[in-house]
Amino acid sequence: MSNASIVSIHPYFKVQAGKLEEFKSLLPEFVAKTSTEKGCLYYHFTIDGDVVFCREAYTNGDAALAHLDNVGKLLEQALGISSLLRLELHGGEAELAKLREPLKGLTPQWFVYQDGVAS
Repeated sequence: MSNASIVSIHPYFKVQAGKLEEFKSLLPEFVAKTSTEKGCLYYHFTIDGDVVFCREAYTNGDAALAHLDNVGKLLEQALGISSLLRLELHGGEAELAKLREPLKGLTPQWFVYQDGVAS
């Protein structure tokens, strides 16, 4: 697998006041659904105060799209009690191109892969 084929998604959610525990209760559901996806490389949540970050990566743009379809209903629930502070997508241009139209409504920031090392 080429580094340029990997797509990572970096959403930052600002949880509404008094809703953090409700948001946190969704995390095991997100993880359970995502654990069935063959194209997922990693998927983790971290929290700083009322900001929840999801660190996630997929083998390619198609796998990232499959993930978004898989967790779509949960994501709607999460966005009902939070706002998207920031959304970044990182990957090779050919893979990001697959995501540009489906995600344009979320106004992500696009980071195009240039060079790197993977173990």
